[in-house]
This record gives sequence, C-alpha cells and structure tokens, in this order.
Amino acid sequence: MVITDIDPARYDAQLDAKRERIEQQFASFSPPPLEVFASPPTHYRMRAEFRLWHEGDDLYYAMFESDPEAPKGKRVVRIDQFPVASRRINALMPALLDAIRDDELMRRKLFQVEFLTTLDGEALVTLIYHKALDDNWESRARELQTLLGVSLIGRSRKQRIVLDRDHVWERLEVEGRELHYQQVENSFTQPNAEICRAMLAWARDVTRDTERRRDLVELYCGNGNFTIALAENFRRVVATEISRTSVASAQANIEANGIDNVHVARMSAEEFAQVLAGEKQGRRVSAMALEACDFSTVLVDPPRAGLDADSCEPLMRYERIVYISCNPDTLAGNLEQLTRTHRVTRMALFDQFPWTDHCECGVLLERRVD
Repeated sequence: MVITDIDPARYDAQLDAKRERIEQQFASFSPPPLEVFASPPTHYRMRAEFRLWHEGDDLYYAMFESDPEAPKGKRVVRIDQFPVASRRINALMPALLDAIRDDELMRRKLFQVEFLTTLDGEALVTLIYHKALDDNWESRARELQTLLGVSLIGRSRKQRIVLDRDHVWERLEVEGRELHYQQVENSFTQPNAEICRAMLAWARDVTRDTERRRDLVELYCGNGNFTIALAENFRRVVATEISRTSVASAQANIEANGIDNVHVARMSAEEFAQVLAGEKQGRRVSAMALEACDFSTVLVDPPRAGLDADSCEPLMRYERIVYISCNPDTLAGNLEQLTRTHRVTRMALFDQFPWTDHCECGVLLERRVD
C-alpha cells in the first residue's frame, strides 16, 4: 500500500496495535515487559525512490499500489509530496521536476529517481535512465547538481557516473556522543534515522558490562551501524559482512570515529562459523587474531529471512545473544531454537516503519543457569 495521506493523530493507535501484536506473538517466551520506541509520525525516512511518470508534457513521481478492481494488478499513484520522507526529500522533489521538466536532455528516458538524505540536510540524488549518458548529459547534470545543492549520480545500463561523491555522511548523537556514518548510494542503510538512534542506544545499554569488558562477535555488520556504537562497550570487536561495498563503508566509519578495537572481515556468517570451528584457515583468518579473543556476546542482524537452524546453533555458544530483527515471524522461529539454552531478558519494539505492518525488534538472550 502506498502512503500518500497519513494522519499523525492516529499514530499512537497504530503503535499500540503493533505493541499488542508483538506481545501476543512472543508471550510463550516469557519476555520481560516490552520496551517500545516510537518514531516521529512524519518525515522519518531518510531515503526514498520513485518511478518517474511521463504524460505528454507533464512529469511526476509515481508509486504503485494494489488495484482493488484487479487484485493481481497494480495501479499508478501520483506522488506530489511524500509525508513519510524527510523534509529535505520533500523540498527536493518539486525542485528537481521544475529544473528538468522543460529540459529534453535531462528528462528523456529518465524513469527512476532515488533520494538519500541525512538529518542535517545532506542529500544525494540518483537519476536512472533507459539511455546511454554522454558528456552533454554530464555537463548539464553538473549544473543541476549546483542548482539543487546536492551530490548527483547518473545511472543507466552498464553506466554509473558519479559527479561529486557516491555517499552522504550521517551524524547521529547517541548517549551524548556524535557518531559518523558513511552511507553509500544503492547500499543498505537504516531508513529511519531517529529510530536508528534509539536502536543504537538500546544495544549499548543491553551490552554494557560493569564488571569487565570482554569481546564481541557481530554477524551481518553492514556498514558498521552497530559496530561503531558498541565498540567502547567491549575490549575487542570482530565483525563480518559479505558485501564488499558495506565492508568498505564500515572501514571508513571505523576511521572516521577514531575506533581502534574493531576488525571487520569480508566473509559470510557461514564462513565465520567454519573459522571458529577450525575448518578454515588463511590470511583473513590470521588477521582476526581469534586466539586472543574472549568472546562473551554475539550480535546478529540478519535479513528478513532470519537464520536457519545451522546458523542459529553457533550463536548458542555465547553467554549473550543480541538479535536485531526486521521480521518478527522469522525471529519467533529462531527463538524456538535459541531459548533451549538462553532466556529472553530484554525485548524491544522499534517502530522503524510507521503506517505499515512491519516491525523491527531487538532481543537480548542470556544463557540459562539452570
């Protein structure tokens, strides 16, 4: 369903419905009271993408929703403003169209626009075409970039033209410290910046150890979103990620935040399990210096599909498991296995996607002593 008309007055009611759903779904695991983190009801998404619709001389943004007259089909919905997106995106949407509507070079065969913004208004705009982009396009695009005050990228088949840079720098204040995150075009980043701040603060809180700092394993670390925030809670962090782009961003973020106790390895969670089992060797393994690690905690933030049984099993070796989930259904399935050895001691609902059925959850599991 496309969100074009939302009523902030209804926000609390929709969040209460999510709270009730999660409490019921996870009641069998006997969690403590659910911690609920509300989102701003509007202007919370830092990124958005739209199809660009051409009707004669008219040009407008479009999204698609189910067609009640043809359940298997979709219908086009015109988007003039998008209240869930950041104010910067909403300001750029008409400004971009006004700048290119009468410009045949820039608008011809332009079929998609992607926006990536930050809390302080930095913006990256990607224009995607069904045509080859030449020097004339690049010259005009540089003028457009200056006019809009953005960084601009052009894409078409087998082409990616970066005029200035391919990323923005998000700055998030978490527990009184400003954290810096490079966020690269066309790679995963948390879309709701305020909820991301809440998630990072929660993760720091549940992993804070007042007795002694030990070590953290992090799987699916992405661009180091949690890695950067949690590093000072641990003596050492070993994080893994399969995406080359995300690993490069994680390294940039480690440097930008002055962190010296994190090692990021480009490998899958399955490969890392083999490393821990002594089944895999090599330079990448040696660089981790695992023999010097004293892991107490594992953090996992998997895709919507969750984890299979073989991936859950290695997690059960750690004293604490921090599980961040964007899909409560697969989370519940994984908890059936993980709670054989661990119990749920903290649980949170992060309203990452207001006005949708989607829920983001955080769970802390601690090894049972019985």
